[in-house]
Amino acid sequence: MNVHAQQPPIGQLVWRKSRYSSEEGGECIEVAARPGEVHVRDSKDTTRAALTVHPAAWTAFVGFAVA
Repeated sequence: MNVHAQQPPIGQLVWRKSRYSSEEGGECIEVAARPGEVHVRDSKDTTRAALTVHPAAWTAFVGFAVA
């Protein structure tokens, strides 16, 4: 059985933006996670393709970014 066949298309994911982000624009990303994948996209241009990374890579990035 293909796990990806049971997951919603990327456009139907629940995207989350940082609570520090404002509605005035600026530098921000949105993140959506599903088993085995973390999707990252530009919050100012959500029609562009999202970057897909392994959850361990995302965790390492976030750990580096907040340090």
